[in-house]
Amino acid sequence: MSSVRIKLSSTNIAQLNDICSQIKDIADRMKVKMKGPIPLPRKEMRVPVRRTPCGSGRESYETWEMRISKRVIDLAVNEMALRLIMRIPMPKGVNVEMEIRE
Repeated sequence: MSSVRIKLSSTNIAQLNDICSQIKDIADRMKVKMKGPIPLPRKEMRVPVRRTPCGSGRESYETWEMRISKRVIDLAVNEMALRLIMRIPMPKGVNVEMEIRE
């Protein structure tokens, strides 16, 4: 049976959880089998930056960090449910990938 895998990623965990709950509500209303949202390991990117860019003074650093959270949702293929999911307004910071699997 075919299924759809939806991969969501964002730096804002609240927006990510909100989109996941909307997808879950649609799946419940349409009575579609759903697995997830499965949390994947969070990716943390750290960049050390020198405080004084001119090079004079003592050598001290600040560390900037960006955390990317990810979720995976598997749904059984249902045309109406997919149309409703594609109509969900996605915030700017949320990336969505949809993949049809056999």
